[in-house]
Amino acid sequence: MKRPFHYSIIIQWSDRDQAYLVNVPELPGCHTHGDTYEEALKNALEVIELWIEAAIKDGRPVPPPKVLAAI
Repeated sequence: MKRPFHYSIIIQWSDRDQAYLVNVPELPGCHTHGDTYEEALKNALEVIELWIEAAIKDGRPVPPPKVLAAI
C-alpha cells in the first residue's frame, strides 16, 4: 500500500510522557509517539502503513478512512 493515507491522526502533547502521543481512531490499536511534532507525524504515517500491511497479511478487514463532508 502506498501513501498518501486519508486516515485521521490525533497528535497530543503528554506532560506525563514528555512526548507527542498519536492515535489513529479508524484503526483500532494504532498509536505511536514522538519527541517532536514532526517525528510524531512521521511515525504516525509509518505505523498506519504497518497496521494496514499486518491486517492484509492476517486477512483482517481494513476499515475505510472517515471522510469529512464539505459544508
